[in-house]
Amino acid sequence: MIKKILTHWTIAFVTLFVVTFIGLQDPQIKEILRLKSFDLLLQSEPKEISQDIAVVTIDEKAIEKYGQWPWNRSVLGDIIGQLRKAEVGIIVLPILFSEEDRLGGDQTLSNYIYQNGVIIAQVGTNQTNKNSVPRGVAKIGDPLPYLFEWGGMLGPIPQLGEVADGVGVVNTAPEIDGVTRRIPLLMKIGNEVYPAMAIEVIRVAVQAPSYQVKAGDAGIIALRVPGFSTIETDPNARIWLRWNKEYETVSAADVNNFKSLKGKTVIIGSTAEGLNSIIATPTGERYSFELTASTLQTVLDGKQINRYDISLFVELVIAFVVGIIIVIIARFTPYWFVGLKLLSLYGVSIFVSYYLFNKYTILADVSWIIITLTIVGFHSVFNRFILEFQLKQQIKKQFEHYLEPKMVKKLQQNPDLLKLGGETKELTFMFSDIRGFTPLSEKYQSNPADLTKVINKFLTPMTNIIMKNGGTIDKYMGDCIMAFWNAPIDTPNHKELAIKSALEMMDKLKELNETDGFGEGNKINIGIGINTGKCIVGNMGSDQRFDYSVIGDPVNLASRLEGVSKNYDATLVVGEDTYRGISKLFKFKKLDDVQVKGKSNKVAIYTIERK
Repeated sequence: MIKKILTHWTIAFVTLFVVTFIGLQDPQIKEILRLKSFDLLLQSEPKEISQDIAVVTIDEKAIEKYGQWPWNRSVLGDIIGQLRKAEVGIIVLPILFSEEDRLGGDQTLSNYIYQNGVIIAQVGTNQTNKNSVPRGVAKIGDPLPYLFEWGGMLGPIPQLGEVADGVGVVNTAPEIDGVTRRIPLLMKIGNEVYPAMAIEVIRVAVQAPSYQVKAGDAGIIALRVPGFSTIETDPNARIWLRWNKEYETVSAADVNNFKSLKGKTVIIGSTAEGLNSIIATPTGERYSFELTASTLQTVLDGKQINRYDISLFVELVIAFVVGIIIVIIARFTPYWFVGLKLLSLYGVSIFVSYYLFNKYTILADVSWIIITLTIVGFHSVFNRFILEFQLKQQIKKQFEHYLEPKMVKKLQQNPDLLKLGGETKELTFMFSDIRGFTPLSEKYQSNPADLTKVINKFLTPMTNIIMKNGGTIDKYMGDCIMAFWNAPIDTPNHKELAIKSALEMMDKLKELNETDGFGEGNKINIGIGINTGKCIVGNMGSDQRFDYSVIGDPVNLASRLEGVSKNYDATLVVGEDTYRGISKLFKFKKLDDVQVKGKSNKVAIYTIERK
């Protein structure tokens, strides 16, 4: 009973419900798979050179020119001065100046920073809270509970922090797998709000004094820098970073090339070995300043990546629906169609995901849809395979002794040819019995094993002839064979095949008798009765044991025709219903009209004349 339940095709729906329930919990593995699928989308965007942002690198060439790091801060001041001469835009220094310059360059750097469109860095930390520079925020709703929070903020020394036009936070917010895909634009310590470096660049550029933040019951909805477009965020004030831009890069040592950076926001970042931290991103490892560049570029482009709050639920519903579809398809369609449908659903899911991203920058997760399709689809196919295998084994077990192996194989390949249970259909029946069996059995009374051998020598070739001609062996009753045609496989010429079998049996018997095929000079004569009619055919018996058999008056008549054959000195007696329709195929001879038990009218009987 349990085995039947576990292998029933509908059990795949249980698997679908389990997979869907797991999906509702959004486990860690599902989140990681979702994020990895987003990485593929983010990597798919074509790259182009940014027209807004450029990078000046503190690289090996600059180290060679200006000496060992950290430099005297006056060197950085001079680089800022050179950039300003080149008429660049905002200058971003994502470098933490939390301690005084031991080389005494702070005053020079301060002079270059003062009212010069320069933004420097501060960093959230849980170890200290020193020299932090918060920024005022106008609130609609209460955004504070949803912001990323640090225990403290380590800012620049006051000599620099108080004169810089902006101070931005350079912290990242890696996902569960350690990869940074989103950056929070605002963070907090207690009740004070701190802007990310990129958003501080925009504030300074538009000369706004503060920020505006709108929050709802589910978290932060958007933030705005007065004078700049509204920036929609996730509930934690994060935005997804795009990696579709490359940035013109000039070494800090090549001050003569700064003029190519005119009008662009310039980020001064370290690329020399060991000077900068490396951050994992969807497109590989990046220098930390590149995240500031990507964040700023994403905001400036105004085409942000969208991931809606309802997305998880919608994706789960779609996964559930396609799961139902694949279960039904796997049950009622050919295997090739199931495979084709699975591949097409995979393809459609991936295509829709890429289309939504490239057309509308919407992140749609299809990983769970693919997982649901795979698990539920393969479970459905496996269950179907098991069911069909069991059916084939059942067919083989049930018919291997009744039918020719080729016909059994045909049934296994197409079980629809077999209607299990009872059905009414027209069949042709044959009864073949040994005449004079009593004397033969008395001859072997003292040695019944030898009698069995004789009977087997008779039954085996007769059975082979019947099965070769498409007949089904119903049963052996001692020395009697009962067979029928047109079930379980439809055989339109069943009457003809039954007669053909009888004639071949008679020829084979003659050959065996002439060649002492039964041994010890034994001669066997038989009587054959054939009749056609409608009867019930199917699995019959009890719950414990059943056979594929037939019942009905035409069966009984075939048996009686075999019994009366000896009265007419004929080996073969054919009923009137068999005679009709094939009378021209054989040379029939009418024997008589006989009264049969259970019949009110006489029945014409025939034999076949042979040379």
